[in-house]
Amino acid sequence: MSPSEIPLPPPAVPPVAPLPPRSWLQRRVLDPLLDQLKAGLAPGQLALTVGLGVAIGLIPAFGLTTLLSAAVALRLRLNVAIMQLATHLMTFFQLALLIPLLRAGAILMGQGDKVANLTVASLRQLIDREGWEAVGKLLWRAELGALLLWAAGGAMLVGVLYLVLKPVFTRIVARQVEEVKS
Repeated sequence: MSPSEIPLPPPAVPPVAPLPPRSWLQRRVLDPLLDQLKAGLAPGQLALTVGLGVAIGLIPAFGLTTLLSAAVALRLRLNVAIMQLATHLMTFFQLALLIPLLRAGAILMGQGDKVANLTVASLRQLIDREGWEAVGKLLWRAELGALLLWAAGGAMLVGVLYLVLKPVFTRIVARQVEEVKS
């Protein structure tokens, strides 16, 4: 064989570096949002879904968030799963804001002096002095005031999140379209 006829070895292919492991946040939060955008959900709809889900997730009442977010999503024809995700991601913040909202709600409803230093011992004394009905009225008014404060703040929160997230989701869609074209 002549030197020109000797087959050359194939060119060395550089090894592909393994992808870094994906975090919980990427797998459980960002990927579902991106999947919805890829599936054709409009950026405005997704921004509204996330905004409403966050606001509903902060409601100062236990047991309402899941049902309320599902009902709102179905009524407005938004994505139920994404709204549930946003709602349930707010659980920590809901718990952290519950007592301050109840205290502020009690002040709003004229019961601030009774709730300012509310403890289990003071609740027991109130029950002993005035009965369960007094505790129910006190907590009912505090809860009503908290819900009024939440409604006012939640409406503003939804508006701000919508205005912030819509351009972000629009840019993501534009990038995906560019990737598909190239």
